[in-house]
Amino acid sequence: MDMNQYLSMFIDESNDHLQSLNDNMLQLEGNPEDLGIVQVIFRSAHTLKGMAATMGFEDLASLTHKMENVLDLVRNEKLKMQDYIFDTLFKSLDALESMVQDITSGGEGKADVSAIVASLQAIESGEWTGGETPAATATAKPVESISSAVDLDEFQYSVLDQSIAEGHRVFYIDVLVSEDSQLKGVRAYMVFDLLERAGEVVKSFPTVQDIEQEKFERSFSLYYITTKEAQELEKSILSISEIESAKVIQLDQETLQQMTNQAAAAVEAETVAIATAVSQEIATAVKTEEKPEEKQAAKPAAPTKQAAAPSRTIRVDIERLDVLMNLFSELLIDRSRLEQLASETGNNDLSDTVAHLSRVSSDLQNIVLKLRMVPVDTVFNRFPRMIRDLAKTLDKKIDLVITGAETELDRTVIDEIGDPLVHLLRNAVDHGVESITERIAAGKPEMGTVNLRAFHSGNHVFIEIEDDGKGIYREKLLQTAIKRGVVTEEQGAKMSDDEVNQLLFAPGFSTADKISDISGRGVGLDVVKSKITSLGGNVTIHSTPGKGTNFSVQLPLTLSIIAAMLVRVGSEKYAIPLSSIVETAIVQREQVRNIHGNKMITFRESLIPYLSLNEVFGVPDFNDEDESETEIVVIRKGDRLAAVSVEEFIGQSEIVLKSMGTYLPSIEGISGATILGDGQVALIVDPNAFIK
Repeated sequence: MDMNQYLSMFIDESNDHLQSLNDNMLQLEGNPEDLGIVQVIFRSAHTLKGMAATMGFEDLASLTHKMENVLDLVRNEKLKMQDYIFDTLFKSLDALESMVQDITSGGEGKADVSAIVASLQAIESGEWTGGETPAATATAKPVESISSAVDLDEFQYSVLDQSIAEGHRVFYIDVLVSEDSQLKGVRAYMVFDLLERAGEVVKSFPTVQDIEQEKFERSFSLYYITTKEAQELEKSILSISEIESAKVIQLDQETLQQMTNQAAAAVEAETVAIATAVSQEIATAVKTEEKPEEKQAAKPAAPTKQAAAPSRTIRVDIERLDVLMNLFSELLIDRSRLEQLASETGNNDLSDTVAHLSRVSSDLQNIVLKLRMVPVDTVFNRFPRMIRDLAKTLDKKIDLVITGAETELDRTVIDEIGDPLVHLLRNAVDHGVESITERIAAGKPEMGTVNLRAFHSGNHVFIEIEDDGKGIYREKLLQTAIKRGVVTEEQGAKMSDDEVNQLLFAPGFSTADKISDISGRGVGLDVVKSKITSLGGNVTIHSTPGKGTNFSVQLPLTLSIIAAMLVRVGSEKYAIPLSSIVETAIVQREQVRNIHGNKMITFRESLIPYLSLNEVFGVPDFNDEDESETEIVVIRKGDRLAAVSVEEFIGQSEIVLKSMGTYLPSIEGISGATILGDGQVALIVDPNAFIK
């Protein structure tokens, strides 16, 4: 059976199970006596093991099996969870994630996990109760006799004999697989894979093909050339799960000759036994074939089972959704054109048909948009485990508070935003939150708090990472920047606090006294800035010295279709996303006040900034200063408001968001363009750019 067709499904489901294992392990760490959580973890591990074994990823299946053994002891109350057990299981999960990542990248999912396996085996046997990590050893059961002889031809004998003469070690290895092993071919493969990394298998009995197809009982034998010691080989083989015993015999030239002389008789006897068994199987098969009706009658009736509920979800390739979105975008442009034509012609039948088309396409539009939207918790849910490990490494106490995880974002952005958020969180834990002694000295609680929140604002999603740590001190940051040649002293003296904070994003800039793997790594936050910018977003910093720092990441929803208010300024048409609009109104010219050089108007008993689209974009042949009254659009970003003046409201419309492409530079205040029903192009205003 070709398993490649199931690879994508295996990867997706493995990632789901690994995330579930991480989440439940964190819950269990907070409540280690809850056996209900252990049951859930055990089931996830068991399912993952079965999937990996079916797909042929045996290293992954073997490690999961060892985890399963430990968890089985816990759920049967034969073992109590301790810190060292949690640490070992978390290391196992990290190794499994690395294997799945390797498979995703086209690899075979192999990894050297002998140290972790040894720890799990020691926990299972009760030989390790914390402290120094046990070595990857196991006690071999003695094999009194060779279970099968391996016949060598003249060429193979010559290779072994010459290897001994040249100083290499030649071993005869006899391996016995546990009787209760369900995948003995897999265990044998793991032995061969281990040996071939450090030497060469000259011949095996049965053949490699027969072993892969499990055409052997429990034991297999082989001749092996290597430079390793017999004891080291024996320990390595026995570290593989479900291997009951391993006999490793070093051969000299005399012993090699004796063994090959004895091999022929043993092989002949084995051949006779196999031939007899095959004959019996053939005879049985022929007899059964002669009376198929009897075989059918003798078959017991299958027990009646309750039908399982069918799955209510399917996995869809993101590229197919991209194609669907593009096709619907074109349909929407044609719909707008039809609506305009129906209005111009005045044909009632055409108008009714277009109205029905509009209702159906609106419903379709809602479905298409929702298909691509994914809650940000698909990214956020990996962070509690990461923060837990960082806190232990740095000997800090950190409480990660996540809010707004249900906020939805386009799938393409979700896939890209994970790494920048990891870097910002690591930075907050390492550089932001103080050590326990520093926090106590500053009158703060021992446990530092890192808030991770997400929320919608207009046509954007904001993700904020805020800590209650030491904050950013302007002078220290500026001195570091001057020392590293990022800015001069004259430039620094003229910079505002926000501009100084932005220096953290300068290429190669880092405030770390020592480079570490926790954050920075000597690279700084410029990688975060560049990634977010490439996604069409922005990141800002707000900090209060001694109280903490807030990193705010603004990301576009990247929806191809949005609801917007179309407005006109002079000869130009603009679209303002409805999600950013609070209300529209008309104000008299005398209501616009000038306060400290800034134009303001009174709105709902408070003063808000007043901007003119004409002044912002420099629209020719129009000046709203000449008007006695003007239409305004009140826009919002979070809890901040502003009023934008326009010449005329055209009306609401569903528009297709088109990128400005790479030919035009990034224009502040413009997020894209759209094609209207009459074929004209209208620029889409980004209200968030107007509110600082």
